This record gives sequence, C-alpha cells and structure tokens, in this order.
Amino acid sequence: MTADVVRALGALAHEAVHTTATGEPREAPGTACGCPAPVVLADRADGTVVRLGAVVAKAHAPGTDTAALAARLGPAADPGLAGILLPPLPVPSAAGGAGAPYLTALHGRPVTLWPYGEPVDPDDPDRAPWEEAGALLARLHRVGPRPAATPQPVPGPRDGGADRTGSAAPPPMRGPAKAALAVARMRAARPDGPATAPVLAAWAALPAWARDEEPAPAHRIRPLCHGDFHLGQLVRRSAWGGWLLIDIDDLGPGDPAWDLARPAAWFAAGLLPPGIWDRFLAAYRAGGGPAVRADGDPWPELDAAARALTVQTAALALAKCAAERRNPDEVEQVMIDSCARIAALPPELAAAEPS
Repeated sequence: MTADVVRALGALAHEAVHTTATGEPREAPGTACGCPAPVVLADRADGTVVRLGAVVAKAHAPGTDTAALAARLGPAADPGLAGILLPPLPVPSAAGGAGAPYLTALHGRPVTLWPYGEPVDPDDPDRAPWEEAGALLARLHRVGPRPAATPQPVPGPRDGGADRTGSAAPPPMRGPAKAALAVARMRAARPDGPATAPVLAAWAALPAWARDEEPAPAHRIRPLCHGDFHLGQLVRRSAWGGWLLIDIDDLGPGDPAWDLARPAAWFAAGLLPPGIWDRFLAAYRAGGGPAVRADGDPWPELDAAARALTVQTAALALAKCAAERRNPDEVEQVMIDSCARIAALPPELAAAEPS
C-alpha cells in the first residue's frame, strides 16, 4: 500500500505543478513536461511525503481525524499568519479540491499539498536558526483569536467516500496526546523489563494535563501553539524572506510552553549547549513570547512540559530499540537517564505548577 500511496502522491504533485487550482492547464497543449522524477522525502507511520519540483504532497497518517485536520489547515491558509506558517497549496479541482480547497484523500488517507522549502541542514549545526525559531514561535504564540470561519466541507476520498463538515476552529494542540501515545507505544513494545521503569515513574510524576488526562490550566491556554516544534519543522526560500513553520498536524490552542519544551529538555539533559539555549530563549522573549516570564528563571513555566518531552523522547527511543533489537545509542540513553533523575525528584518539586 505504501508504494501505491507514493505513486499517487507523485501523480497528484505532478497534477498540481501543471494545473491551476481551478483545473486549467498552466501550459499550452503539447508542451513537453520537464518535471523531475518524484522524490520520497519521508515515509513513516505518521506520514508519507513526496516532492516533485516545487510541490510537496503529504499523505497524513492513517486514522487521522480529517475534520480536525481541515480545521488546522485554516490557520495555515490564513493571510493573517503569513510569514509564520507555511501556507498550503490548493488541491486541483479535478483531484477533489473544489469543495475543500486544501484537502483531498488518496487510498483512504487525507492528503495535502505544500510549497517545497529548504529544510534546516542537520549536518551544519553551527548554522541552525535557533534565534529565528525563537522569534517565530513568539509570533505564533502572540496570534490573537482568528475571526470565526465558515465550516468547510471535508472532501470525500478521491477514490470514493462521503463528505463531512470540518470545524471552524482548530481543536486543542496535540502535544500531550502525542506524549501519551509515545508511552503507550513503549508499553506495547516492552511490556516488561527494568529499562522502562524510570520512564514510567517520570511519567507518573507529571501533572495530569501533561499526560493528556485533563485540559491544560486555563490561564496557560493561548490561541495557537505548534504542538511538535523542533528544527525539522522549519523551511525557507529566499523569496519568503525567512523561515516558516511546517507540519500543522498538532496545531491548536494549548500551553505555549510545549513548543519550547523539546529544546528545554535537551538543554536540561546536556544535549543542547547553554549558549544556544540562551540565544533561543532570548529571541523568544525579545519577540514578546508569552510562554515564560519576561526575565528571570523560565523554568517554573517550562518544567512540566520539558519533563513530558523528556519522557516522550525516552519512550519512543525504547520502543524503537525494541523494534530494531538493539540497545539505546548515546543520545537515547541520555534521555532515559534523565527520566531516572526526574523520577527521583521530591514529590513537591515534581508536582510544582506555576501560578
């Protein structure tokens, strides 16, 4: 099925390259096609991504809530968020994009189209755009409530299916839900064994909202959070004037500390140098980011989310190690060891919540 999805994504991207959103051809009849071959950028359980020239087609994970995804596409397409979120491309009308312009379906999976952008180079960490990322997250977190949109029809699959209606506002940010799924995945992969004990102990010490058992504190909810920020969620083109956030699958209102939590967890574990963390945090604060206080110790606001991301990272590492029948590598072991330190915290510190 994955091969079928990849081929279908390549065909859809090719159609988007050569067709306007209204279904009109971009070139005169008989014009030779100079498109390169499609390239698979990612093929994981959480999504399959294929690039053809300037267009990227993404098949979202099987079982994705299509109505929720349609609602999350709204902010990405909102001109008021230009320069923050990468906007989706309209789906050609012949591919089913007439009713819901940014969403279709292939082989039972929701599919979206996006402009291709240059990602962060993982082999050049000295040029990683940490300051730009901090400023971009601050801008996202300062977005006010958007005007209510008319609910958009969610397309039935291109290969058949009934239409539904997408909600006008995105549902809550999915960060805590993804952490809970990571722990469940670890439990399924390693139902027994001492390696999971510190991870489960650190998980149990988290506040209920960070385990996705109840909503985040009301005073911490912001209109928009990314929900899964890391440097792989940034792309750029010179014509865009800077970096943009991609991957809106987890976007929604929530605690903005979650978007700072992965870098904070790496910093606390010793994987992110203090100088880089300081520059990232300073850029976020300079942009008026509301996740932390304007100066002083940011940890009262970041602690719970950073611990949750530490647990999530360690749980996914242990699940992956079980599937690949190997021991954790050095970085994975650092995060597992961090869970042991979190589990050893006195209960009053582990349960502390900022006011």
